[in-house]
Amino acid sequence: QVQLVESGGGLVQAGGSLRLTCVASGRNFKYYRMGWFRQAPGKEREFVAHINWGTGNTYYADSVKGRFTISADNAKNVMYLQMNSLKPEDTAVYSCASPSVPEGNYEFWGQGTQVTVSS
Repeated sequence: QVQLVESGGGLVQAGGSLRLTCVASGRNFKYYRMGWFRQAPGKEREFVAHINWGTGNTYYADSVKGRFTISADNAKNVMYLQMNSLKPEDTAVYSCASPSVPEGNYEFWGQGTQVTVSS
């Protein structure tokens, strides 16, 4: 049974930093494309970044590239999202996600953690 649990959200001033953590359990996630998404009130869910836990390859949305860094510790089944130079528009609920097969569509989601950036 796949479970994803996020933590690390909070309130931060513009220009500050936060580090989000996603603890995954229930299977071997090696070679899976694991991702971070966010959703602000009244807006559609937005892709933030993903990482292949086997190859280490990463990909970022243009809106966060150069400011956010996704990483993973395969041995601990933990994924991180380091967020620097935060902007008010980064305010959203951030969720981690996993597909049911290595390169499949995202099907498993965590409960989300709130990130609020004040101006």
